[in-house]
Amino acid sequence: MNPNPLLEHPVTDPADLYRQRDAIYAVDLLAVGLVHLDLFSWLAANPSDPTAICRSFGLAERPADVMLTLFVAMGLLERQDGIFRVTETAREHLVNGSPWNLGPYYAFLKDRPGCKDLLSVLKTGKPANWASLKHEKAWAQAMESEEFSTQFTAAMDCRGSFLGPALARSLSFHGYQKLLDIAGGSGIYACAVVARHPHLSGSVFEKPPVDKIAAGWISRRGFSTRVSVLSGDMFSEPLPTGFDVHLFSNVLHDWDVPKVKELLSRSHEALLPGGMIIVHDAHLNREKTGPLPVAEYSVLLMHATEGRCYSVVEMEAYLKGAGFTGMKCMVTAANRSVVTAKKPK
Repeated sequence: MNPNPLLEHPVTDPADLYRQRDAIYAVDLLAVGLVHLDLFSWLAANPSDPTAICRSFGLAERPADVMLTLFVAMGLLERQDGIFRVTETAREHLVNGSPWNLGPYYAFLKDRPGCKDLLSVLKTGKPANWASLKHEKAWAQAMESEEFSTQFTAAMDCRGSFLGPALARSLSFHGYQKLLDIAGGSGIYACAVVARHPHLSGSVFEKPPVDKIAAGWISRRGFSTRVSVLSGDMFSEPLPTGFDVHLFSNVLHDWDVPKVKELLSRSHEALLPGGMIIVHDAHLNREKTGPLPVAEYSVLLMHATEGRCYSVVEMEAYLKGAGFTGMKCMVTAANRSVVTAKKPK
């Protein structure tokens, strides 16, 4: 047996177990759309584009996008030329007046904390408290607490113990030397990459208190000589220079479009000419009709962060806008994928 777990992989596939956790708010959002908004009855009579839907229901653009994408992925809505219409399934089972309407069946869920949170997020666009806990802050603010950030980083690290090696196996790093893992949490992804590609060295760029947490995780894994920690804030200061690979792993989905564009522009400015950027995340397909597990996960992100899951087409457009070229996409594991691009020489 290989002594380094980052070079091993399990015999079984945990994708379904990831999905159970990641989809936890999806049913609540269906209940909100069906019971609180009666969206399907309205769309049955008024096929509309997102702007009209937001205007009619008083919804913010980001969470409305997540909701509509989820319902398309669930086979309840279809999108044609930008217009959303109910499918036959929704018309029979989610529209008032149908003899098979399930509205009353879902009505018992409408006062669940998650439903109340999601309705508020839909209306305001602002994230709810983490895990719908009354005593907790929204995720970005909670991460400033050492207790919360320690717990959260550990949670993301155990996820990365499977996703990190899958990412490292999926890409060639021939010709590259130094990787910067931006907002890299525990450093699990940087460690996984350098473990499989020994010619690389890596650095994790994190702000306090996560920088110290990352240093501890990296040391315990035995990678301190190959993966360093650089302290800083990716939004308030320039990214470190001298790196020919930039990695955003499960980072961009925490932020809305303007901040995603800002981060990609900062990356392009700091990355060495000819360098590669890697966006590792749960991406929606080009048609933005699924996969369903990604659309479900996007609801969790919409609930607790300022972001959502982005489609491959959207991410490629943001990369192009930042100055990157040669975009490619490939699947890794557990409904995750990588979008890569290059900074021209």
